Amino acid sequence: MELPHLHHLNPYLQVNLPPPPEASCERLPQWTHDETREFLAIRAQLDKTFSETKRNKPLWEAISSMLQQRGFFRTPDQCKSKWKNLVTRFKGSGTTVEGEANRQFPFYEEMRSIFAERIQRGKGVVQVQVKESEEEEQEDEGQEAEGRMKRRKVERKKKKKKSGGEEVEDALREFMRRQLEMEARWVEAAEAREAERRATEEEWRSAMVGLREERMQMERRWREQEEERRAREEARAERRHALVMALLDKIAQDL
Repeated sequence: MELPHLHHLNPYLQVNLPPPPEASCERLPQWTHDETREFLAIRAQLDKTFSETKRNKPLWEAISSMLQQRGFFRTPDQCKSKWKNLVTRFKGSGTTVEGEANRQFPFYEEMRSIFAERIQRGKGVVQVQVKESEEEEQEDEGQEAEGRMKRRKVERKKKKKKSGGEEVEDALREFMRRQLEMEARWVEAAEAREAERRATEEEWRSAMVGLREERMQMERRWREQEEERRAREEARAERRHALVMALLDKIAQDL
């Protein structure tokens, strides 16, 4: 679903938000599933812009405006708060199996798609940087090869005074020396690229481990709170039962 006016969007865009149909002090209703899906569709299209700018306020205003055009009246602050809540629930649902996660969090697939595309964009940036580095190395090697060819021409003129056997022997030694130098530079460049790749991969793994630990901590806190709530409910039920039994005993004694 393409948004026709998104190509005008930039970090300094001033969005004129249409007022709600009725100003009221009453609390707005909760987000419906249809409203949330419309919100996530718009947020997914703007996710790249969010990552490229530091001023997100105009973007939240734009999302609020587009939602209002579709009949959902939400302020920029409400849209921002809704996104934070969805991210929190998505992190909490990541430690369960996929079917159970979909039942507990119905927007799991939409959120997973947004974060997967974000990670893919990050990989693309790394690949472009590696490619640019390789092109620079190839250009430097080309310039070095041109310089070596010029030096060879000068050396060949000098070697014309030598005998045929000495000239061939010297040429072979020079060729082998140049060949070894080129191989050494190629090995160094390959090792540098491999080290960069490993560092990037290690950084990504560390980020995933941190995210997994954060999800586990959130799930542990939720379970502890749930156990405390159940314990309180059981205590209240026992007190009610004791009170009812005491009343029944008193009634029986009065009779």
